[in-house]
Amino acid sequence: MAIKRPKVAIGFIVAGVLMVLFGTIMCFVVPLVIDDQIVKHTVIDPKNDLTYTMWKDIPVPFFMSVYFFNVLNPAEILKGEKPMVEQRGPYVYRKQCQKENITFHPNGTVSYREYRQYHFEPSMSAGNESDVVTIPNMLVLGASVMMENLPYVLRLMMSATFKTFKEGPFLTKPVGELMWGYDSGLVDFLNQYLPGMIPTSGKFGLFSEFNNSNTGLFTVFTGKDDIRKVHRVDSWNGLTELPYWRTAQSNMINGTAGQMWPPFMTKQSTLPFYSPDACRSMELVYQRPGEMNGIPLYRYVAPKTLFANGTDYAPNEGFCPCRQSGLLNVSSCRHNSPVFISHPHFFNADPVLLDYVQGLNPSEEKHGLFIDIHPQTGVPLNVSIRLQLNLYMKKVSGITMVLCGLKCCKCFIYPLQNGYIDGPIVNTFRTNLVVLPTVLEYLQYILIGLGLATIIIAAVVYRKVKVKLPHRIQASMLSCLTARCILGFFFFPTPMKEKE
Repeated sequence: MAIKRPKVAIGFIVAGVLMVLFGTIMCFVVPLVIDDQIVKHTVIDPKNDLTYTMWKDIPVPFFMSVYFFNVLNPAEILKGEKPMVEQRGPYVYRKQCQKENITFHPNGTVSYREYRQYHFEPSMSAGNESDVVTIPNMLVLGASVMMENLPYVLRLMMSATFKTFKEGPFLTKPVGELMWGYDSGLVDFLNQYLPGMIPTSGKFGLFSEFNNSNTGLFTVFTGKDDIRKVHRVDSWNGLTELPYWRTAQSNMINGTAGQMWPPFMTKQSTLPFYSPDACRSMELVYQRPGEMNGIPLYRYVAPKTLFANGTDYAPNEGFCPCRQSGLLNVSSCRHNSPVFISHPHFFNADPVLLDYVQGLNPSEEKHGLFIDIHPQTGVPLNVSIRLQLNLYMKKVSGITMVLCGLKCCKCFIYPLQNGYIDGPIVNTFRTNLVVLPTVLEYLQYILIGLGLATIIIAAVVYRKVKVKLPHRIQASMLSCLTARCILGFFFFPTPMKEKE
């Protein structure tokens, strides 16, 4: 039995070596297998049932929360006083997106149009669409600035037209009508006698073009040939560069369509995307790591230079004519209407803008733009796109209805678009990309640790057995010799020599 113990110890040593070897192999193989699966399921391919369905019909709930700046002193503003506003809202709308007209191309790209619908969510809102607010009349004030360089006679005629249709510099309407449109005799008149001056031919509303519309024809890379290019925009409406801005750099269409990004992101990665609503490409930068529902993430935020003017940040010179830093002039892609985009409450903007309006309190927590990304897959976990629409107001000679002498931008609304992964999707995501890799990681270390412990214990046992074995053999031989001597003495006495 003692002789078999060394063989058993050797068997355990071999088993321990195999466990260490298998655990070590897992350390190298498991990450490669996981990365390979991520690549396989990230590619835009109808064969990937789950991921392709998620890409085609986005299951993540997106919401547009709209805040209005209700003007408290419209009469005083016309006399030159500073505007006083109060924030009203949010008025929350569920955004439903669906890609249609999906066409795959031989060059590794796919084209589609994404249609969007908005549905009011009373339970998530701080009011109803019937709430009445007062905001600057974008139709009147915008048209006035647009006609600034037209002949004086035409401006007088337009001023008379405003009076005829009882349109003033401020508008008091229910939220629902301001959002999705209201009947206007002025709109019908302008479309009949000045066709093309305004972008709508029916009801006029701030978001009338958004509902039941699409964001244009996107062509993006599928990632089949190069996973680093997946979701990257190849063209938009057939364009590889934009026609709106003054420099080639500003007109570039960079990054993705803003829904997903290539996998395997690092802290040095940026988050570029093209936004048709902002008429330009934007790029977010890494801020910090974080966690959501047990899923690791990287937070990317808008740099302070995003809406800086060309004087403060030279690369933005192409987006001019500029005003103060923090305002993006989008009139070139908004039918020359004097509309500017900024962060809400003029966050990260020139402080002088806060002096133009009373009632603004910018903060990064409430008004900063950010996207939380799962870096390994490039899937956004939490998105908060916060932008503010501002109207440039000024006194225009001949337009007697517009008496405001302040040459500044007045904020009147800001929509906040946010979305986050929730429900069964987040559970599937966490299981496949967090729990399973963690279990495999622990398993490989357990195998290595258990293997090393088995080797050490078996080696100690083997050595003890080998040390004790010779002593036992010698003692056994001595006992046998002693027994033979004793037996021989009694039963086989040694014969005595005879005397000679």
